[in-house]
Amino acid sequence: MCYEITFVIVDLMSAPPAPGSPTAATPEAGQTAPASPPTGPAGPGVRPALDWRLRFAALSLIWGFSFLLIKVGTDGYAPFQVTLGRLLSGTAVLAVAIAVKRERLPRTSRTWGHLAVAAFFLNALPFSLFAYAELTIPSTLAGICNATSPLWGMALSLVALSEDRPTRRRVAGLGLGFLGVLTVLGAWQGFAGLDFSGTAMALLASLSYPVGWIYVRRTLAGSDSSALSLTGSQLFLGTVQLALVTPLFTSPPDSFPLWPTLAVVALGALGTGLAVLLQYGLVTEVGPTTAQMVTYFIPVIATAAGVAVLGEQLSWNTPVGALVVLAGAALTQSRPRAAAAPALPQPAPPGPRRRESS
Repeated sequence: MCYEITFVIVDLMSAPPAPGSPTAATPEAGQTAPASPPTGPAGPGVRPALDWRLRFAALSLIWGFSFLLIKVGTDGYAPFQVTLGRLLSGTAVLAVAIAVKRERLPRTSRTWGHLAVAAFFLNALPFSLFAYAELTIPSTLAGICNATSPLWGMALSLVALSEDRPTRRRVAGLGLGFLGVLTVLGAWQGFAGLDFSGTAMALLASLSYPVGWIYVRRTLAGSDSSALSLTGSQLFLGTVQLALVTPLFTSPPDSFPLWPTLAVVALGALGTGLAVLLQYGLVTEVGPTTAQMVTYFIPVIATAAGVAVLGEQLSWNTPVGALVVLAGAALTQSRPRAAAAPALPQPAPPGPRRRESS
């Protein structure tokens, strides 16, 4: 979901480039002194109103319920309309935040061009695919498919990013993760009862995120805009893209049913607007590594919400496969610990001097 936007841009700002990477010679996106956020705990004089654990829990719930909101939204609107309303509401929230913080928008046409491509792969395409997928598959399955994004990202980064070398642990995680996908889909039953088109669209949406991430990593290094400014601009461009496409494939709605309308507005204002601000604050306060842990709670909450609220059916292989997917995704994101530098031998303290005999 929208967490990919923040992690892509803020992670570029907070993590130093790896030696030998395509962007190692230039600062990462927004990694100038005024714009890059600190990745450690907040300073002693900075005390947020809510503890970061509460904001972490709120963010997990917001993004976990996004798949339920998509399902409710498609009950009253066409998928493209759901995506357009979502992006419009999310952009409005970030526009207010940018205005309050007096952030400066990107100024070069190069940056705007790259953000337009990123908006397609990180917003317009996956959001629309998930909306279309949930016409025929349950929200629980969509949420689990979304959890495969780190698996696709690891596979693609090994090909596209020369600095991302495979390790046995990460390759094992990739294999384990896709074994979990087959478990969720019930491969031993011949995928009986599975809607192939909807599932394929959900998996394609998950694949779209790492494609966008790799593109951003390769093209937006050196931007002097803040993460909030880049994210808001990207959402705006995604909104423009959907505003151009939606009238070509859908007709204006005849009515505005209450619950689908509220679902779409909440999906954008909370899941694509407020959630980005929460995530931005978490990355700033506790660092991207801890903040990224929220991604492992999303499919769990999405499954619980779909079963409890929408009454979706859940067979044993769905939660078991989801746990295997999450375990594999965690392994693909692991990094070997840096070996400690050998301690230099310290000179022995001088002993007591012997008196020379005269």
